Amino acid sequence: MSHTPASAIQIDTAGLASPAQWLLSPNQDERPPPTEVDMIVIHNISLPPNQYGGQGIMQLFTNQLDPQEHPYYAEIAHLKVSSHFLIRRTGALLQFVSCNQRAWHAGLSQWQGRERCNDFSVGIELEGSDIEAFEDAQYVTLQALIHALQQRYPIQHIVGHSDIAPGRKTDPGPFFDWQRISRSTD
Repeated sequence: MSHTPASAIQIDTAGLASPAQWLLSPNQDERPPPTEVDMIVIHNISLPPNQYGGQGIMQLFTNQLDPQEHPYYAEIAHLKVSSHFLIRRTGALLQFVSCNQRAWHAGLSQWQGRERCNDFSVGIELEGSDIEAFEDAQYVTLQALIHALQQRYPIQHIVGHSDIAPGRKTDPGPFFDWQRISRSTD
């Protein structure tokens, strides 16, 4: 999925993206009614930190992280977190939570006076870190996913985790190139 045209990703009425690998996360719940999904939050994640390609992210989001596997895992294995999507370094798209459900990605957060950003946002994790650039394939998939989400939901805001949790979070980080995605809602 390294050269994904914008029309190649579709979000169905159940909030599932096609084509995406589906891995169900238990870390989700209902959005409070009558909430509309109108924001996309972009994150970065790597497990172990600054290492790519392993199973750690999937294990974290599905509560299967082995605290014995890496010293850092012992610090975070207890966390109950998830995201709607993960875009691997290759551009491969994985989905953990339906867009119609609330994923637990934003934590303590607020945007333009609204708190609890998980209530009204879709979380997209990019496999990466604050210390190096993201891959071209990730931007291609990200742009296609943003387009698909804009077709399904009334998206008004595309922000970084650092925008909704300033001082607490830094992702997607200084190497994320905002010019490579369209924030337009047309």
